[in-house]
Amino acid sequence: MRLDESTWTDARDAETELALLPVGSTEQHGPHAPLGVDSLTAEAIAEAGADRYAADSDDEPVVGPTIPVGIAEEHRAFDGTLWVSEDTFRSYVRETVESLAAHGFDRIVVVNGHGGNTEAIRELCARVSRDGDAYAAGYTWFDAVDFDAFGHAGPAETAVIRHLHPELIRDDRLDEAADGAADGWGEWVAGTNLAYDSDDFTDSGVVGDPRDGDAALGEELLDSAAAELSKLLEAVARRGR
Repeated sequence: MRLDESTWTDARDAETELALLPVGSTEQHGPHAPLGVDSLTAEAIAEAGADRYAADSDDEPVVGPTIPVGIAEEHRAFDGTLWVSEDTFRSYVRETVESLAAHGFDRIVVVNGHGGNTEAIRELCARVSRDGDAYAAGYTWFDAVDFDAFGHAGPAETAVIRHLHPELIRDDRLDEAADGAADGWGEWVAGTNLAYDSDDFTDSGVVGDPRDGDAALGEELLDSAAAELSKLLEAVARRGR
């Protein structure tokens, strides 16, 4: 059940304790992919994971509205990127999770599409679970799927958006994106990343070659991410506070 498409009486009558909260980012994804890649992906995976779990059980989880701005200051040099501080992000997402729990949706999975959000989500979910009357867990989709060449705006993210919203990929800019891309994230010396911002090591904002991301790969990644999310929902549903 999509919470933002439902009425308050639908929410009252929902017979589930499970809720998913998609969290993304509005940040550069090269000259070829939209700023909303992380949010679009998190939302699609949350919905697909909820549908898969519902098909295998008698439980239909609630999917909350997507939080579209995250911890993305590392992309600030690229126009259109939006970001909030870690403290603001943690408070906003935690309080949103707590409001879901206040209505009885007290088993919550935060479905994350942006790497910069991961540590804060882990911390806020732990705080909710330790201090409140709910259990929360974070799920970052690219940590769950088996794909080595993820990058940033590289083959994986480009593939998923090409599968979901092919009209949003600018095919005429793929060569530009690849020519200015980095091979890896950051500037590493002695196990330390010296680069705080992405423009320190990538001219186009891209890591990896987005030309390798076709719609078939995107469909495969989305299906795998949904399957893993469904497994997590099973575990969260069984877990005590």
